[in-house]
Amino acid sequence: MDITTQEGLLGPLLLARSAIDRSAALRGDAEWLERAWADGATRVVVVDDGRALVRRHGDGVDLVLLPTDEAPQGERYLLGLDAKGIAYFAVSGSLPADGPAALPGRIVSAVALSAIEEGADVVAGLRQVGSLLGDLDAGLLVYAVALEAWHATHAFCPRCGSRTETRSGGHVRVCPEDGSQHFPRVDPAVIMLVHDEADRCLLARGPQWPQGRFSVLAGFVEPGESLEHAVAREVAEEVGVRVVEPRYLGSQPWPFPRSLMLGFFARAVTTEFTVDQDEISEARWFSRAELRAALDSGEVLPPPEVSIARRLIETWYGEPLAGNW
Repeated sequence: MDITTQEGLLGPLLLARSAIDRSAALRGDAEWLERAWADGATRVVVVDDGRALVRRHGDGVDLVLLPTDEAPQGERYLLGLDAKGIAYFAVSGSLPADGPAALPGRIVSAVALSAIEEGADVVAGLRQVGSLLGDLDAGLLVYAVALEAWHATHAFCPRCGSRTETRSGGHVRVCPEDGSQHFPRVDPAVIMLVHDEADRCLLARGPQWPQGRFSVLAGFVEPGESLEHAVAREVAEEVGVRVVEPRYLGSQPWPFPRSLMLGFFARAVTTEFTVDQDEISEARWFSRAELRAALDSGEVLPPPEVSIARRLIETWYGEPLAGNW
């Protein structure tokens, strides 16, 4: 299997899907924004601390999208237009306290589907249901969660400390005192599957993770650093392995709270570990047969379907893997 290009990826990056035009040119048009909000066809996703209402529909789930007159009070963010010209907004507001139940935090993906009755509304987050949403709903919720998280931590001007105000459909915060403008930011992070000359892959476990939870290595890009250098540095720092030939595979947003995960494969030229105990509690090389046996026995738990880590491992392995954290 070709793992040197994005076309080599085994399946889509589930949080990179979208079916809307972000309509950036309309964000500064206050009159258009008001007309769009007053349009009966406009729909709103209410996001509350990274969660939203979803409803089971067959083998998937749909976002519960509200008309604007049913949306709660809160900051509004323009998400864009779909192919039919319908406008979508997000509102950062409270979900009903005595309404739908919330899925427990550890329930994810296919397990989440079995926990939702057909037609029932539940409160859920992206980790739980991101892989079950269609392209439109997945893109809307990722976008809404990312904007909500940024606004929640940028209410005050970093220059003078004054409370900032929302502008441009929720895509700018402006300081009324010094006039400075502040835009949503993302934190680039590299995530890489390391493989060696024996065609084994390197997986590791963080000290805060449950026993058996293994994944690929990852880390944030530092100032003044290229992505390729970040791949090599992070692998060396975390497990002491030297890698070469980093190959970019694809990216997807990871709004927890504002990361952009940039996926790579990299070839190891050394294989002995020197583990950074602050970040890694255990690291292991796996052949395909060893990984399959560890998964079947429950000794190793794979990353969730919604993660780019899962896609990198499955691409190396050559077929989908069963099971979730």
